[in-house]
Amino acid sequence: MQGNKEMRRLCRSLKQFCVLWYPNSIMSEKQSELHCIVTGRVQGVAYRNFVQAIAVDLSIKGFVANLPDGSVEVLAQGEYGVLKVFKNHLQKGPTEARVGTIYEEWGEPSREFERFTIL
Repeated sequence: MQGNKEMRRLCRSLKQFCVLWYPNSIMSEKQSELHCIVTGRVQGVAYRNFVQAIAVDLSIKGFVANLPDGSVEVLAQGEYGVLKVFKNHLQKGPTEARVGTIYEEWGEPSREFERFTIL
């Protein structure tokens, strides 16, 4: 769990940096939606917990869920620039994960979420 605490600290620092240095760029854009299917070794390695921790720290709403084929689905809503940072974290994953391909679709929010949850 030490890694999760460090990751949260880094995410908060990154968000604060963006607000201070780029107030009119990534932090003030309209809401976007990122829908991903993440393949590779992403089940049974705490990938969903990792994704939720990053999402909560970046104030992203949506969900993460295991799929029957061994992949993971992520639906995330937030400011476009923040979602791009979030996607970079999806590619890295936790230590035990081996992320293969991330299939992604960008668009307008399709529905409203109150928080980011693990399904």
